[in-house]
Amino acid sequence: MEQQEYATGAARTAGGTSDGRTGGAGRGTTAAVLVVRGSGPRGVPGTGADAPHDAVPVHDSGSPSTAGLSPDPGLLRLARWFAEAEPGTADDLCAASLGLYPARHFGAPAGPAGGPATAGPATGSAPADPAAAVPLTAVPLTAAPSTAEVSWWHGPTAHTPAPLRAREPRPAGGLRRARRDAAALPVVLSGAKPGTPGRHRKPERSRGAGTVPQDRSAATTAAERRIAARLLVAHPLVTASGPHADGFPLIRRHRDWLAERFDTLLGYRLVVGPWHARLHKAGLGPGAARRLEHPATGAPFTPGGYAQLALALALLVDAPEQLPLDGLLAAMDAVRPGPAARPADRAELAMALAVLVDWQVLGDLPAAALADPAAAGPTVLTVDRELARAVPVGPPALADDATDLIRLAAEAEPGTAVRRRLAETPAVLAADLPEEQRAWLREHGRTGPAALAEFLGLEAEQRAEGVALLDPAEELTDLALPGTDTAAQAALLLVERLVEEVRPLPGETAGTDVPVPDALIDGVLGDIADEYGLPAGWRRDYLADRTALRRDALDLLHRMGLITPAPRGTRPPGWLLRAPAARYAPAPDLLPAPGTGRHSRPDPAFTVPAPVTPRAGQPV
Repeated sequence: MEQQEYATGAARTAGGTSDGRTGGAGRGTTAAVLVVRGSGPRGVPGTGADAPHDAVPVHDSGSPSTAGLSPDPGLLRLARWFAEAEPGTADDLCAASLGLYPARHFGAPAGPAGGPATAGPATGSAPADPAAAVPLTAVPLTAAPSTAEVSWWHGPTAHTPAPLRAREPRPAGGLRRARRDAAALPVVLSGAKPGTPGRHRKPERSRGAGTVPQDRSAATTAAERRIAARLLVAHPLVTASGPHADGFPLIRRHRDWLAERFDTLLGYRLVVGPWHARLHKAGLGPGAARRLEHPATGAPFTPGGYAQLALALALLVDAPEQLPLDGLLAAMDAVRPGPAARPADRAELAMALAVLVDWQVLGDLPAAALADPAAAGPTVLTVDRELARAVPVGPPALADDATDLIRLAAEAEPGTAVRRRLAETPAVLAADLPEEQRAWLREHGRTGPAALAEFLGLEAEQRAEGVALLDPAEELTDLALPGTDTAAQAALLLVERLVEEVRPLPGETAGTDVPVPDALIDGVLGDIADEYGLPAGWRRDYLADRTALRRDALDLLHRMGLITPAPRGTRPPGWLLRAPAARYAPAPDLLPAPGTGRHSRPDPAFTVPAPVTPRAGQPV
């Protein structure tokens, strides 16, 4: 796409059902909230050179071009919103404007310790979900129809006792190749790769007498589609030369089928080009987004870091292929929008550049340039404008402010909105949903999750409070619980003991959330650190700084949806333990053993007779 075609600005675009490749906002989306200028094909109204100019906000610098770069007005507006946002709002705004967050799911299914664990498809006369185009008999559900009335507080548990579990290490940012959907792959008895038999190869025969071999072509196709779908949900931007290049040919091969299923089930638009595939995820609404992190250190982005990222993208979408780093930095300083924007922070600028390198928008940079871009020597950037235009879902052409953009990006019809939450979040609780979405979940509580579980290779766990889609392979998630690092191990032990202390007793009215006193958190975490810290080889800095250990353990539990902050105005402020947390705790002991402490009352059934002291002269 030539620069003159691209310099037309943002445009208003009507919503509609997408074909997955050319325009449209996806099924169930009320409006195309975000459109990148020039990103649509020529001849499509509302995009490219035909875009109207009434929705183009003029950037505040007053200069249409700086150092030969033409900044995108919509992304400049987005940068101003980031700079003015609170940290939580900035995370929500990033999900709404970029949509590059990964999925997050629980791992191990709940076992039979507290109740039934597995069952077949649902029965009854529940209304069918129009998006469920797969046979339910193929979906492994972890909850029988009766367990839909069982609370997470007292249902089956996925708990495994300490000592802490050792897990197979997972490559950073990727799915384990050896375990990718292994159950769905065709079995070749000779050990050779599946394919057409060679001239000298004997045909494979089934080991079972009289059985017909499986249709390997159909099995291979199903496995490839599922691998491609899981890869896109985990990594919405996949390139032909990136870390997930081995999955890119599968995405291209099945792009039509994937585009139709993503559009039907989730209202997501899939764009597949010659060298990259982009799944346009929608926002998740206020308070449900994922924060962006530094790809190497894991440090969370601040509002200023998001603003630097938006500023850089505003200039890179129309930049030449070779661009001096100091020229980009000077242009960013010149077009910084509005009086709310402050001078660039070097650490925030370095984070923005590191993420752009990780997304392959920029080529590899020297370590000095990534550590301190402003102090780096002469450096030439290699810019991929196609990827730069693929990163944003688009400038905020229709939104009035950041709050309005977050709301519009998450709007969808009830079924699509619930399925998005199921696909992206660990658990969906009915109490968190608006009334129309809660009604949809009641009516389609079996067919809706089942269709999505089949598409992504997940398992549905239904409880009285809501539904969770599980990934037993523990691959389709950006956070792992149980985990191997100190904060993850402490978080798991903490949530186990908190559930044992505060969960409702059987027969009590069990709500979705239970208050947890701060003193209990401090006491339990202190006991855990004393008991497990040194023997488990926990980090010494955490053992020396219990405040940091508490902060990071609670942050992990919050991001996994197992705890949530108490509502504003609660005195004293604290945390609420959520019902799904009970799936990590031991099964409740309804008949506890009698206490043995000095203040415990002895059980008569277990009373041991006191020893009798013989009198003098009596035989012993």
